[in-house]
Formats: sequence, structure tokens, C-alpha cells
Amino acid sequence: MKHLLSIADLTEKEIHDLINLGIKIKKSPNKYRKKLKNKSLLMLFAKPSLRTHLSFDLAMTQLGGHPIFYNLENSPLGKKESIKDGARVISRYVDIIMARLYEHSEMQELAQFSSVPVINGLDNLEHPAQILGDLMTIKEKLGTIENFKMAYLGDANNNITHSLMLAAWKLGFELNIACPKEKEFMPLKEILDKTKTKITTINDAVKNSGIIYTDTYMSYHIPASQEKRRLKILKPFQVNSKIMSLSKKALFMHCLPAKRGDEVTDEVMDSKRSIIYDQAENRLHIQKAILLRALK
Repeated sequence: MKHLLSIADLTEKEIHDLINLGIKIKKSPNKYRKKLKNKSLLMLFAKPSLRTHLSFDLAMTQLGGHPIFYNLENSPLGKKESIKDGARVISRYVDIIMARLYEHSEMQELAQFSSVPVINGLDNLEHPAQILGDLMTIKEKLGTIENFKMAYLGDANNNITHSLMLAAWKLGFELNIACPKEKEFMPLKEILDKTKTKITTINDAVKNSGIIYTDTYMSYHIPASQEKRRLKILKPFQVNSKIMSLSKKALFMHCLPAKRGDEVTDEVMDSKRSIIYDQAENRLHIQKAILLRALK
């Protein structure tokens, strides 16, 4: 594995290998303490972050390497200095780059001109590092990342949904999406066409599902002025006790941060069927697996 910009960059075998490695690292972290000794990771952040920042920082540190946080808000990169030039310079300093950007085209340009691996820590199109951690959690809870059904409810035109769709396409698990029919809430047509993901009703999506997944209604790039209008349209897709009752066995997942009372209720977030904190913890273990594989 060189760059990881999309779930589509990975083969089915590579996904399984990463998940299995993440589980091994979680069970025996001390075995991997010095695997990346004298290696350096540059973390580029254009968007706010809690889990991505902490998990990559700690993953590199706990593998014996050195993480560097770099805030792009006050950086010349992409403004006074081209991404092309920046990528070429950065590659001479560090061993690997993790970037959390807005535009996927910028992520691609960074990777194109970087001579070291680039990991997508989130952009407006995809969030592969998150979804790999999610798959690791599902493997722990359900024992499989292939033979299960997942329902995604809410705003489906976002990076989480797109990466989930590509994961389902690669691995063969059943993913059904329930979302408003307006274009702004629908997954991108190119990914829908590629993955053949089913857009259906809430009842059909949730029935017999092992996982019910949702995400924020207000992604980082959406103006705050849109919140009231979006909440009104998306509220019928809120994950609440009534929705969870449609599938007695389903576990609840959310990539976080969550807006309690909007896309999900407190009752669901804090229930025994919620695995959101296991999901968040596994970001650390899967980041270690990603870093090790990228620098193999």
C-alpha cells in the first residue's frame, strides 16, 4: 500500500489484512512499540478534529515514531505555495503524511506529487481511515465484515456514506440507505452507479439489520445558516428507540461527533446497543495498522 485516499484503493484482501492486523495490535500493543522507530508522520489539518488527530498522533507515538501536527489555517500551503511544491518539499522531510482536507482533488494532488505515502484523514468525498476502524469494530462485534446487513439513515451525501458504500461493494455486505430524495442528501451518482447501493425506506433499510449507522446533519463544509432547514428535512430519519425497535438485534454506530437530539437521541447513544465508544477507540488501533502497512 502506498497512498490510502479511498476505500476503493484497497483490495478485499488488503481490507481483511488491515482489520486483522488492527485486532492483533489491540491485543498485543507492546509487540509493536518500536516498529516505526525514527520514522516521522506529518499531520496536515484544514478541518477540526478530535479522534483523527488524537488517534494518529498516539498511534505514531506508540509505534515509536514521531508525529508532527501542522495547522493549515495559517499555512501558505495551497495559498501562497502550491500543493505540488509543498508535497515535494514535505516528502524530503518526513516518512509519511496524513491529511485532513476539504477537497478530494487537493488530496489527490498532494498524493500525486508526494514521494512518501499519503493517508486520507478525511475530505469532503471520503473518510477511509474511519471506515476501516468501523469495520474492525464490526468484526469484533459480529464476527464478520462480509455477511451482515447495515442500514444507514440520514444525510447520505457525505464522506462516511461514500466510504461505507465502497466498503460494501468491496466486501459484499448488504448496505441499505434511507435518506431524503432531494439531490443534496443523496449519495453522489458516480458512487451509487459504481456500487449499486440500494436507496430505500427506513423500514426496509432497518429490518433485520445488524448495524444501524448515522452521521451528523451538519458536516464541516455546510454553512451554519442551513442548520434549521436541514434539521426539518432530516428529522424523520433520526435514530431513536422506535427505529431501533425495528431490528431487535441491531447495534448502533456513529462516527462522532454527534449532535444529540438531532440525528440520534440520548436514549440510543447511551444504550447497551450503542458501540460508539468501542468504534472511537478502534480508530487508534486501525491507524497503527494503516501506518505499519504504508511504511512496510
